[in-house]
Amino acid sequence: MLVSNAGISKIGPIAGLDVDGWSAMIDVNVRGVLHGIAAALPVFREQGSGHFVTTVSTSGLKVVPGQAVYAGTKNAVRTLHEGLRQESTDGTIRTTSISPGYVRTELADSIDDPATRAQIRDAMSRFAIAPEAVARAIAFAVEQPADVEIGDMTIRPTRQG
Repeated sequence: MLVSNAGISKIGPIAGLDVDGWSAMIDVNVRGVLHGIAAALPVFREQGSGHFVTTVSTSGLKVVPGQAVYAGTKNAVRTLHEGLRQESTDGTIRTTSISPGYVRTELADSIDDPATRAQIRDAMSRFAIAPEAVARAIAFAVEQPADVEIGDMTIRPTRQG
């Protein structure tokens, strides 16, 4: 199995024209996943099975102002997974996209705007879930029988809007 969990969030309004931030998000959030697929797929094919699990985000499900480009990268990953799933219906390759909401991570550290970074950190401190909750969701998806695929899973704090 390959679990792709890297991501950065250079969030801000499109009108801010943070072209470097956009490129960084595309490089990490999209190209990183593609490079992982390129590295693991030949191994999975050779061994006759494999499971790609990739962290997407609830930001791709509920787009809000200031997060359009970030959400776009996350939706690109969701689309890549669905395409890979459709290309792999011989039963050897499974794909799972996990869309977490607020989780206690360092993701806010990649946000350049101090006010936005503080807002995200405040929300995380008030109601974010532990990373172990996401790990349990991943384990659930991976532990299914070989003929069962959990394609998309959303996991978030019960108090998240």
